[in-house]
Amino acid sequence: MTTTSDGSRKELLTNVLLPVAHEDDALATARALEPYDPDHVTALHVVETTQGAPDKTPVEQSRTVAAESYDAVRTVFPDADEHTAYGQDIAETIFDAVEAVDATAIAYRPRDGNRILRFLSGDLTITLVTDAPVPVVALPRRGSRD
Repeated sequence: MTTTSDGSRKELLTNVLLPVAHEDDALATARALEPYDPDHVTALHVVETTQGAPDKTPVEQSRTVAAESYDAVRTVFPDADEHTAYGQDIAETIFDAVEAVDATAIAYRPRDGNRILRFLSGDLTITLVTDAPVPVVALPRRGSRD
């Protein structure tokens, strides 16, 4: 059980927000979360947008990636909800989704990458664990190949 900033108490895994990047990541992340038996899961796919330039991927391709990701999560959590969000800042978009779906925690698998790559990309992990409005659960990467 977790005590929130307003003094109320919530179960940590009541509604877990599960950010996923693509189908393989979604399946691996859902499988990593499965042993912890969350009450409910909301899969989140963030479509990164850019200001004043074409988006990184076409809208239809982004929708397809999101749908494949949600289907993969539902192989592990059949009742999982889905939430697609659009934004320039991935971490801020995840934080906005926490509020939108009333998540009690964020669960994610840290992505591979060396220190320089993480530094250049802004290291989403550091932002998640230091600035999130709810507890963040870093799932183990055992057996991961991505």
